[in-house]
Parts: sequence; structure tokens; C-alpha cells
Amino acid sequence: MTKSALIVGAGDATGGAIAKAFAREGYAACVNRRSRNIDQLNALVQSIRDEGFTAHAYPADARIEDEVQKMVDAIESDVGPIEVAVFNIGANVNFSVLETTAQVYRKVWEMAAFAGFLMGREVAKRMVERQSGTIIFTGATASLRGGQGFSAFSGAKGALRMLAQSMARELGPHNIHVAHVIIDGGIDTDFIRSIHPDFDSAKANDKVLSPDAIAAQYVSIHKQHRSAWTHEMDLRPWAETF
Repeated sequence: MTKSALIVGAGDATGGAIAKAFAREGYAACVNRRSRNIDQLNALVQSIRDEGFTAHAYPADARIEDEVQKMVDAIESDVGPIEVAVFNIGANVNFSVLETTAQVYRKVWEMAAFAGFLMGREVAKRMVERQSGTIIFTGATASLRGGQGFSAFSGAKGALRMLAQSMARELGPHNIHVAHVIIDGGIDTDFIRSIHPDFDSAKANDKVLSPDAIAAQYVSIHKQHRSAWTHEMDLRPWAETF
């Protein structure tokens, strides 16, 4: 049995970088995406193993309680105690509120808020028993303010932020570090590349967030001495306005 790190929403950019960063720290990276993304999930696992580290794929829908419970149980029994859990599902959509259907609003909330609650609750149950652990939630600019066209996304991210605050206050006395990281700016992803008017120049000048740099901060949060824990951290490129 070895210590494990669970990354829910381990995509090709930030989530994958976080998984690799914890694997390099000696954790078994237990990475999660929905089953329809199994090929990408397996590719991430293989890339970590190719570096000589440990990784396991756990395809599951983080919005479904039973699937989250089974995933956490399987990791704890088959791999090792979850010492750090990261919730990294985005669900960033842009619709006029006049065009936002109930289905869209509900789905975004399920992905970006409710799924965070399910993961947080299930890993917290195990961490309280051990009186140790770290839970990190990935936030966004929308965690702090609602922008035009982001009624669903900002509502969900705001809810996730309040969840993180509540959990930090409840779980801190159990030696469990709960943190919320606000990613305030575009990240070096295929999506940002597709919409940025001058992506190559922006990347060359560090005007987009590096997934590896973000991941390094997550590891740093986990390593903090408990006499000086960070609850909320914001990360943005040096040229980003805020």
C-alpha cells in the first residue's frame, strides 16, 4: 500500500499536470474522468508510468454519488490511503441568461459544484478517521464575480467556493487542509489556443497560465506547515488585469 493522490477531472492540461506533479512526489496518481474519455485517461496514466511513476485510471461520472463512493472505496482498498484529493472539473460555458435552459444550468451546477461536494465528502470521511489530508478545489474568475453570459458557470463556481470555505472551517480542527485555488486567466490549453487572437506570442511571453506552474502551486499547498495554511490562493499571469 502506498499513499495516493486523487485527481477528479484529470484532463489533458491542468488536471494532467497536477497528476504528474503528485506522481513525481511519490504519490500513486489516481486519475478520474468520465468513461467516454477513457482513451485520454489511459494515455495520461501511460505517460506517468513512462516516467517511472505510479498511476491508475478510475473512469467514473463525478456527478453520480454511487460512482464516486465506489471510486474512493476502490482507491483506498486497492492502492492506498488518499492523502490529497483535487477537484478540477471546469464546466465553463457561455450562454445568455435568456438562452440558458434549465438543463444546461442544472448540468453545469452538477459538474462544477455538486460533484465537488461528492468528492469532498467521500474523501473527508476517510481523512477524518486518519486525522490528516489535503483537499484542493479548483476555482476560476467566476468564483468571485459573475460575468456576462456566465450565469450558470459563475453560480456553480461560487457554490464550490462556499463549499470549500465550509469544509475548511469544519475539517481544519481534524488536521485536514482544505484549499480553494482561483485560476484567474487563460490556461495553456487547446481551447484557449483556438480562441486566443495571438496565442503563440502570449505563451512565449508568459501571458497564459502554464499547467505545470499551476500544478507546482498545488503541491506547495499540500506541503504547507499547518501553522501557516493557505485557504484561498489566486493564480494569474503577470500581465493579467484584475
